Amino acid sequence: MLPKRLLLVEDDRALAELVSFHFDRAGYAVTRTGDGEEALILADEVKPDLVLLDWMIEGISGIEVCRRLRRRQATANVPIIMLTARGEEDDKIRGLETGADDYLTKPFSPKELVARAGAVLRRVRPALAAEALSYAGVEMDLVAHRVRRDGHSIQLGPTEYRLLRHFLENPGRVFSRQQLLETVWPHSEDIELRTVDVHIRRLRLAVGEPDLIRTVRSAGYALDAEGVA
Repeated sequence: MLPKRLLLVEDDRALAELVSFHFDRAGYAVTRTGDGEEALILADEVKPDLVLLDWMIEGISGIEVCRRLRRRQATANVPIIMLTARGEEDDKIRGLETGADDYLTKPFSPKELVARAGAVLRRVRPALAAEALSYAGVEMDLVAHRVRRDGHSIQLGPTEYRLLRHFLENPGRVFSRQQLLETVWPHSEDIELRTVDVHIRRLRLAVGEPDLIRTVRSAGYALDAEGVA
């Protein structure tokens, strides 16, 4: 199963190392920074599944980072947990109203933080906490890396597997070619948009009929069983 990507924004080095240690043990791939400006850049590069965000950091404040992440289409729905020494009720309300999904006041237990992170992921993005994904007869075992449709095994290349997984985690949602390129291809700088079309065709051939991948003119693609006979 692919590790969940965690972006940790914390300028206290000792605390960041402690938190990283516990999340690494829990199976997360951790990227760290203590700077608000860099956090916004890393959010685009890493495409985190979860953000742990300290309020008081270097550069842009954590609350402003949270606000900007919520304004971006790519990170609008990424779960965010605020970490802060500010324990007043008004501060908590402000953090939650800005877009944080949870709020933990320092000092805290790293084990509790890991547990809260898992709870937030299960609530906000349940597909990330699953060991299997399924939609309209397509089943993906995330542990064994096996895919079936209506009980029959499907052979996929690595790129087609990542592409199908992304669709299964977001059924019905339309993704542009650029969004798919940035999400599915680890290093997309030198890859052309038409590459997405090539792998969509390969995925369609592998998954078979009826076709579950809907082409949305001038918009992109979606995994959508509506209207499939």
